Amino acid sequence: MPEVQKTTALGEMTQRFIEFVMMQAQQAAMFLGRIPNPQTGKPEVNLEIARMFIDQLEMIHEKTRGNLTTEESEILTRVLSDLQLTFVQASGGAEPSEAPEAPGEQPSPSPESVAAAPEKPAESPADSESRKKFTKSYGA
Repeated sequence: MPEVQKTTALGEMTQRFIEFVMMQAQQAAMFLGRIPNPQTGKPEVNLEIARMFIDQLEMIHEKTRGNLTTEESEILTRVLSDLQLTFVQASGGAEPSEAPEAPGEQPSPSPESVAAAPEKPAESPADSESRKKFTKSYGA
């Protein structure tokens, strides 16, 4: 009997997860202009908000990797891919971070590039010297 209750609870959790993913996807689709705004009845495009919903789904995809059922994983991957493609199409093929900057404005690094590039600690002259002293040369 406890086995049946456990299976039922897992099925309900899977259904809730899929509903959550679909709600997030609907919000993103609405701001990509694919679904009309329920208040106005007209499609509207707001790429910044759409990107926020897509980023949230990407975060969920990363944080739940290895913990989803096959069905949950397939739906999340499919929805995310579809939204990303629609975002690129809606933005004219350019990511928001690729938009040209105003003259004299320094480009700000994207969150992805900041996260991907590990910071190197500043090297003091003493560190540089000690590194030179303890390196080996093989060949020559």
